[in-house]
Amino acid sequence: MRTRVQGALGTLAATLLICSGLARPAHAQSATRDEIITQLNHLDSAPALDLAALRTQTQERSRLRGRNEPPPQKRPPIAPDLMNLPAFNVDIQFDTDTPIVRPESYQTVGRIADAMVNASLLPYTFLIVGHIEANGKREPNVILSQRRADAIRDILVNTFKISAKRLQSIGLGEEQLLDPARPTAAVNQQVQIITIAKAQEEAAVPAAPRTPAVPAPKKRRR
Repeated sequence: MRTRVQGALGTLAATLLICSGLARPAHAQSATRDEIITQLNHLDSAPALDLAALRTQTQERSRLRGRNEPPPQKRPPIAPDLMNLPAFNVDIQFDTDTPIVRPESYQTVGRIADAMVNASLLPYTFLIVGHIEANGKREPNVILSQRRADAIRDILVNTFKISAKRLQSIGLGEEQLLDPARPTAAVNQQVQIITIAKAQEEAAVPAAPRTPAVPAPKKRRR
């Protein structure tokens, strides 16, 4: 009898494990390079972004403590223009409360780098956006999200040799939740890669024509 009960419990546990696996949503980091290219390609028009002003605005809003301040799920997005641009959301694993990227996520960042050097995406520049779920204090969340976005940019530049001119970064903390209906859900920690502009091509400066040297007049012998 005990053997049958144990067997039944084992079967039930296995079934629950399988069901839970099926119910779990697929992570964005499982996307292939070609899927990343498809999501980031085809920028219709470049927005007028003032990232310095947006950083200041985000920091100032994160300091609000008034009684009339709406809860996280009712706050308007702080940068709505970003929501209309080609974007790829990705799960990057960081050490808790730090900008340190865990080793298992380097392959994911490498896949993003592979997409960025594809011919379809070479003409574009990108914005790396850090987000944090609505846990803890808002102001430190903005700071942490900025540091994490900077960390991804540094890895793309220093490890995967993506041109620094093609990458910018900003942290929005919990001021623009990816899933406002579930402000504490893990999805709100995803990093976004957003296509923001065409890369500026350096104009080739024509070389100045060389002026032939004029020989000095010979002195006459007396």
